[in-house]
Amino acid sequence: MFTGIVTAIGTIDSVEQRGDLRVVISCPFNPATIAIGASIACSGVCLTVVQKGGEEGARWFAVDVSAETVSRTARDMWHKGRSLNLEPSLRLGDEMGGHIVTGHVDAVGRVVDWRPEGDSMRAVIAAPKELAPFIAAKGSITVDGVSLTVNSVDDRPDGSVHFGLNVIPHTAEVTTLGELPQGGEVNLEIDTVARYLQRMASFRA
Repeated sequence: MFTGIVTAIGTIDSVEQRGDLRVVISCPFNPATIAIGASIACSGVCLTVVQKGGEEGARWFAVDVSAETVSRTARDMWHKGRSLNLEPSLRLGDEMGGHIVTGHVDAVGRVVDWRPEGDSMRAVIAAPKELAPFIAAKGSITVDGVSLTVNSVDDRPDGSVHFGLNVIPHTAEVTTLGELPQGGEVNLEIDTVARYLQRMASFRA
């Protein structure tokens, strides 16, 4: 379980196609504090540490990424040089600064607008129709592993939805969201509470 509060940015150092992808990610985390088998959210994807190592300034950990995971995450995500938002799993007693995040990507969204608004950046993201019932103004959503508040919702004629977000300067600086490309793809995870509320509503209907 995670909170959507990113603690570091990592960079993919290498990708090796085995049965699955073996991905090595450089990071500032001390390998002595990372257990083999531990979970780390990588741009919103919960992955298991299978190797670790390095000294200060050259620390890294490795994960195996299945074909299923590759198929359900943003295109071109798993390549050398890609920056990733990193968050270790939540520990008992940690501050719950964002919202409950599982690290399971529900869908891939697309950035349809990205422009300055005051000191922040305004992003509008298109999400597929299966996510539309779960996205509400002032609700929470995870974008590439970052917990954000939905500011606006625009339901489209085809059933899909465009939702707006504001990325403050601090968030843009400490995550990869400061470099969102126009038309780029992002990993989306809906709020767990919204998921259960929708399930309950379906039974009432």
